[in-house]
Amino acid sequence: MTLDFNHRPSIGERINGLVDAALIGERDNETPRDYLGASRLGVPCERALQFEFAQAPKDEGSDFSGQVLRIFEIGNRLEDLAIRWLRAAGIDLVTQKNDGGQFGFSVASGRIRGHVDGIILGASAALGLRMPALWECKTMNAKNWRACVKDGVAISKPVYAAQIAIYQAYMEPVVPGISEASALFTAINKDTAELYHELVPLNAALAQRMSDRAVRILQATDVGELLPRVAQSRDFHECRFCSYADRCWSERCLGNAPGERFSRERAEPRA
Repeated sequence: MTLDFNHRPSIGERINGLVDAALIGERDNETPRDYLGASRLGVPCERALQFEFAQAPKDEGSDFSGQVLRIFEIGNRLEDLAIRWLRAAGIDLVTQKNDGGQFGFSVASGRIRGHVDGIILGASAALGLRMPALWECKTMNAKNWRACVKDGVAISKPVYAAQIAIYQAYMEPVVPGISEASALFTAINKDTAELYHELVPLNAALAQRMSDRAVRILQATDVGELLPRVAQSRDFHECRFCSYADRCWSERCLGNAPGERFSRERAEPRA
């Protein structure tokens, strides 16, 4: 085996490096979110959500790479295409308010917020849609898309199901009647461009649990209480992919019971 100690990056490697550096720079210059995003409330670990809400620094090397940021941007562009496709099919899908902003809601003095993908105001009677209806769109790789088709969003993607439920509930004052209509969930297979559509009735119990969870996270952070982890071992699959695993499982954060102290200002456990 010959080792090449004089390797010079190819033109492709250099261009990709510049692209990724630009995307990471854009991400780093974004204004940090100062609220608890409703789309995140279905994440299994409340402590992870608490770190996220408190803007705790992520573990070194755990932030999204340039390649992942590219994947996210492709997903956003595919959602734009889905909007065009549904409109072409005769569905009256509204995605922006008159001022150009997204439809959404804000509660708890602005500390819990959510922005929806769209609202369906009209469609062919043959579809049997009740309106106004929430529209949520996600892009997935082929494996996850097939699981969603097979089992439905509630089983295959419970985080998305929680997002839909709380959006239906909290958007009711903004769009009266939206909680009474089944949401239309659209999933795009990024590998094949196949589309999956599912009607999702309001799960009021799930919406209430997510609302209670949000309040619990806010209240615990306000009084400096560190919420329990989702697991008892760092080997748990959720922990292995968590951006706060080192912080969470450090010696200063070893307990797993309510009552541990948490500094909102420093976003880390108190000594």
